[in-house]
Amino acid sequence: MASLCSFIPATPFPQPTAVPAKNPNGHDTILRTRRLLVPAKTFSRALNATQPQKYTYPDPIPEFGAAETQKFKVELLQKLSKEKETFGNDLHTVVNVCSEIFNEFLHQEYGGPGTLLIEPFTDMMITLKEKKLPGAPLAARTSLLWAQNYVDRDWESWISKSRKL
Repeated sequence: MASLCSFIPATPFPQPTAVPAKNPNGHDTILRTRRLLVPAKTFSRALNATQPQKYTYPDPIPEFGAAETQKFKVELLQKLSKEKETFGNDLHTVVNVCSEIFNEFLHQEYGGPGTLLIEPFTDMMITLKEKKLPGAPLAARTSLLWAQNYVDRDWESWISKSRKL
């Protein structure tokens, strides 16, 4: 019969040791395995040697911001125009408010994938409510969903095209 240790793959850690334990009914002994713990100081040097590097996001690209804002405005107007009963005659005003806030964000904050924030969409809803414009939650949610679906992808496309030039 092979020993228990022969089934455990070789590792730089100590092999488990067999420890006898008493069977609850008191007759035979049961063999249980126990792993010896490696002291924490064994890893301290290796962990310190691999400090994570800070990633800095690129600065916003004004040309991208302008192009993306125009695309956003056209598509938001198209989506929200299906809700005429909600927006009525204020549809263009709602889209303009959302587009201005989105444009400001793209020009000041957005630096590529991983930098799309929720704040501009919250700001849209707050501003629309402050101006007493209809459909604030719907417009902000529609704007956010559009941005989640397109902004990062459009950024990647923009960057890849600019690299080819």
